[in-house]
Amino acid sequence: MTTGFVFDIRRYSIHDGPGIRTTVFFKGCPLHCDWCHNPESLSFKPELIVRSNRCILCEACLEACPQGAITRRGEVILTDRERCRQSGNCVRVCDAEARQLVGREMSVGQVLAEVERDRSFYDQSGGGVTFSGGEPLAQPAFLLEILAACRSRGFHITVDTSGFANWPAIDRIRPYVDLFLYDLKLMDEAGHRRTTGVSNRKILANLSRLSQAGQKILVRMPIIPGVNDDEVNLRKAGAFLAALPVRPPVELLAYHQTALAKYAGLGLAYRLEKVRPPDSDRMEGIAGILREYELQVIV
Repeated sequence: MTTGFVFDIRRYSIHDGPGIRTTVFFKGCPLHCDWCHNPESLSFKPELIVRSNRCILCEACLEACPQGAITRRGEVILTDRERCRQSGNCVRVCDAEARQLVGREMSVGQVLAEVERDRSFYDQSGGGVTFSGGEPLAQPAFLLEILAACRSRGFHITVDTSGFANWPAIDRIRPYVDLFLYDLKLMDEAGHRRTTGVSNRKILANLSRLSQAGQKILVRMPIIPGVNDDEVNLRKAGAFLAALPVRPPVELLAYHQTALAKYAGLGLAYRLEKVRPPDSDRMEGIAGILREYELQVIV
């Protein structure tokens, strides 16, 4: 049975598709968006996250670390990320749960066992299972096997994707997917490459092909002030979406800073720390621009 890497399975999710859902978050992503709100999803390997506000300075982690990567300086416990080998020893001895290894290898059967627990909620609410990330299509064999198993059980299936994948991988999963949540970040290729690390050519082409194939799609646009909220980008996005064979509805997602603590806990720098979330008037203004292209827009 195929295995893959997962960093979270969130039950009773209501924002990742219709009804009450279980969302399975795959670990690993080919994009590295400056505003990513799940930085623990980027790497394909398990990662240590440290929640300093929970630390009680017991020093058990210092003794447990085989690499000597953990030291104490005054009232602070420091972790040398270069020396750390993610052994998990410090996690096991931390009674305060200030340390956690994020990400684990799971079989298809293990994921299904988690998903099956909420079947009654799906039946009552018209919900189902959502596969998110990270990027689920970065683990295509694992994803395909899970989708086939979920389809055989009659679950409604949603895939949340950046669209950055080879078309054959998308085409193989397409028959099993009831709804694609498809990210559209930036229309300018140079800007997209600068802020996400990859070109958007494949993303736009795959969105066109999915629309041509008649797939049900909800386009989700994160609105990042100073990055993609300018009128030029919005009008290019509106024109592109309006020209698709089937115009998809568009959901606008306002930028937020709730992931700042995660970046600190992973020892990562956050490039958009000074960017402030857009207010409701700004979001409605953006929606108004896109509605000029006869698009259904949800804020």
